[in-house]
Amino acid sequence: MLYVGLDLSRKRLDWQALEPAGAVAGVGAVPPDRDGLAGLARRLGDTRPVLAVIESMTGARFVHDELERYGWAVELADAARVRGLAPLACKTDRIDAWVLAELCRRDLIPAVWLPSFTVRGERERARFRMHLVKHRTALKNRIHQTLVSFGTPCPLSDLFGERGRRLLSQLQLPEPWAGTVAASLRLIDDLEREISTLEAELRRLGADHPYLPLVRTVPGISWILGYTIAAEIGDIARFASPAKLAGYTGLCPRVYQSGDNDRRGPLTKRGPRYLRWALLEASIHACRHPLYAERYHHTKQRLGRQRGPRVAQVDLARRLAEAIWHMLTRNQPFAPAGASQVLAP
Repeated sequence: MLYVGLDLSRKRLDWQALEPAGAVAGVGAVPPDRDGLAGLARRLGDTRPVLAVIESMTGARFVHDELERYGWAVELADAARVRGLAPLACKTDRIDAWVLAELCRRDLIPAVWLPSFTVRGERERARFRMHLVKHRTALKNRIHQTLVSFGTPCPLSDLFGERGRRLLSQLQLPEPWAGTVAASLRLIDDLEREISTLEAELRRLGADHPYLPLVRTVPGISWILGYTIAAEIGDIARFASPAKLAGYTGLCPRVYQSGDNDRRGPLTKRGPRYLRWALLEASIHACRHPLYAERYHHTKQRLGRQRGPRVAQVDLARRLAEAIWHMLTRNQPFAPAGASQVLAP
């Protein structure tokens, strides 16, 4: 067995190979493209199997997929846990590659779960839709800001409907603000068409998703949020308990504990931010559900007007995550403990 540590940067991939006894079998750097990875595979491609490790980051999955085509076994490591296992006084790309190879040789890789290509495609579709929606919202906010700047606050609930467009066409704004508003409206229309097309595709693909029918029975979750949550979770079997899934969302507070001192800090935010966003959005609607309304309002009043609403929303989002774990693990729709029938069709 040959153990290889890979340290990826924008323009090169540093590598170091170790023998089972720890001796250096090779060291170097290659371009992080198909040709460079093919050359690395040929250079180390002897009769021995190769186990490589690379920190999880942008571009690491491409390296993983390419090297697996040449018969390598490649693991993705959690960068934060690698730093915890091997704190360094001197940090260079070559040293990082050696550290990864040494952890690999000692079977200490803090590996992360790598989703399949299908799951990655589902995530990309949901995330790109969210990306387009954010751009559309930013353009709408810019138009509202322009109207307020010239003493014309919006008198309508929807400035971008039929009546709102008619109002915008009658405004007498000086240049270049008039041109900015016109260009923003054209971009909003283009984004609307792209978002509609993407949502139609999500509906078509979501019809065959095994998790989506169950997730949609949760209060506050429609098919868009449901598709996002299902795609971000991936395989529910990789979470051993509802607490593990709640921790993966990054909605749990940091814990600082020493002796009799036990303090809670800000949220860890370690998991995928798109999953956090979807659960927080769902909690806004779920707080009115009879099952969660009493707890939500009690938490909000207990912590006061400043912190209460936000903490209550995060607490409810965690509870939704735990409910989703039970549902997907048991393959059952949403129902509170002890209920004789489900609360949503």
